[in-house]
Amino acid sequence: MANIPHGGVLKDLVARDAQISSRLRDEAAELPDIVLTERQLCDLELITNGGFSPLEGFMNEKDYKSVVDDLRLADGTLFPMPITLDVSKATIDELKIAAGSRLVLRDPRDDEALSILTVADVYRPDLVKEAEKVFGADDPAHPSVAYLRNRVQDFYIGGTVQAIQAPNHFDYVALRYTPAELRSHFKKLAWRKVVAFQTRNPMHRAHRELTVRAARQRQANVLIHPVVGLTKPGDVDHYTRVRVYEAIMAKYPNGMGHLALLPLAMRMAGPREAVWHAIIRKNFGATHFIVGRDHAGPGKNSEGKDFYGPYDAQDLVTKYHEELEIEMVPFQQMTYLPSTDEYQPVDEVPKGVQTLDISGTELRRRLRTGASIPDWFSYDAVVKTLRESYPPRDKQGFVIFLTGLYNSGKDTIAKALQVTFNQQGGRSVSLLLGENVRDESSIDKSYTLEEQRENAQRIAFVSAELARAGAAVIAAPVAPLESTRQSVKDTVLHSGGAGGNFFLIHVATPLEHCEKTDRRGIYARARKGDIKGFVGVDATYEKPERADLVVDVTTQSIPGIVHSIVLLLEASSLL
Repeated sequence: MANIPHGGVLKDLVARDAQISSRLRDEAAELPDIVLTERQLCDLELITNGGFSPLEGFMNEKDYKSVVDDLRLADGTLFPMPITLDVSKATIDELKIAAGSRLVLRDPRDDEALSILTVADVYRPDLVKEAEKVFGADDPAHPSVAYLRNRVQDFYIGGTVQAIQAPNHFDYVALRYTPAELRSHFKKLAWRKVVAFQTRNPMHRAHRELTVRAARQRQANVLIHPVVGLTKPGDVDHYTRVRVYEAIMAKYPNGMGHLALLPLAMRMAGPREAVWHAIIRKNFGATHFIVGRDHAGPGKNSEGKDFYGPYDAQDLVTKYHEELEIEMVPFQQMTYLPSTDEYQPVDEVPKGVQTLDISGTELRRRLRTGASIPDWFSYDAVVKTLRESYPPRDKQGFVIFLTGLYNSGKDTIAKALQVTFNQQGGRSVSLLLGENVRDESSIDKSYTLEEQRENAQRIAFVSAELARAGAAVIAAPVAPLESTRQSVKDTVLHSGGAGGNFFLIHVATPLEHCEKTDRRGIYARARKGDIKGFVGVDATYEKPERADLVVDVTTQSIPGIVHSIVLLLEASSLL
């Protein structure tokens, strides 16, 4: 039988509120609304379908602080991850949000009303403390810490939700199950024990061997339950991964495995994330959960060290074993033995026996260069799918993002790069100049910080779509804020697919030179006050912290700068 939900009751709010959904929809037409972010949308879907049981909404301040400090809700229930709804001060003031307010939560993709939130409280979180406690350090090398710094608004709204409808999905509909649906599926098939496998990456032979071994040892079935919400920037897109999962399911013994998709926004929080993942799989009915080495780890920190120890996640899940009530299956690294043509756990291989492995870095290199991938490592159908989505490196798109003061020479460099790439051929080349892709002459207009962020995100979206299609994209806004530039990079990495190759070029021409050579007199107008908030005059330009290349037209020629950018791309095998 399926495992009991966390907290004892599956909080399926869509089913609970089905009888009043029409009334809620009518009410929603008269209420102020909030359009959710992509992460908030993922969270709301798992709140309303019961995946985050026992939650019935976004955390109030009391629950939030308790979770951050102690991995528990205020009532003592184990829950390691803060699930929050962040909003700006401007939104709070505009909508007059306060305790007791009712707000409509809308889908950012189609503007559909999904739920009504009854506000319990509005509070200002300590984001530095959240980063340190939840992710282990306030280090922007961690993708969720970068998200906290650059994307999360200053205030959180806590409150319960009533579900109008679940979000609409048009991709892989047959593979999307709510917890109640998956539990019903297990019951129909008489699956008593289910081993859940979490992944955000493509699967290969080692993963298949691992999951089959885990199932056979426990006389159980296997649930392949990959994340298809937000993952780590730069990960393989979920469309490609799902095609890989579909191909590999055919390699399981008949009737052993089942594939279902999870619309989760990962936080890459290592040990806490492993406990969270176990709770979620318990809510979906699994009785066992595979916890891997460095489970949900984000990679290296700013000092080049792993954020978490290799077995920290397994240790924390073990610590809460009795409360979780789902059996952990420790991930054993599998290695290939050519002498017997089989995979075995590393710690079970006799000393002196030859083993073969291909790292993730080596696999990406082979995909990039077209080098062969042996059949002992993966299946032909999997490799074929990956090669379709990830062409050779020199056929992938990329984004060159030039940032610097007005009249720093960035536009001239951008135009020269466009000519150079057109001369080389092989790709379409797109040039995006100015602060606003709709109006290249907009430099002499005043922009608020929010408008600058919106314009940058517009450029980011266009750049990602073009790069995904294999284009060379050259963008040259001023983009004065580090947070804005990081947000653009995240968008390209997350949405650009194989074209998610991003290079930040800081055109560090001094302000004195920019102003002295300003033939249009823009700086002079800003000095007189005709243009407000002009970067370099009465608005600050934040120097990029980690530019891929720094150039200066006062010390380098335009051809020399263009050549240095070309060499940067050649070093990355993109040209």
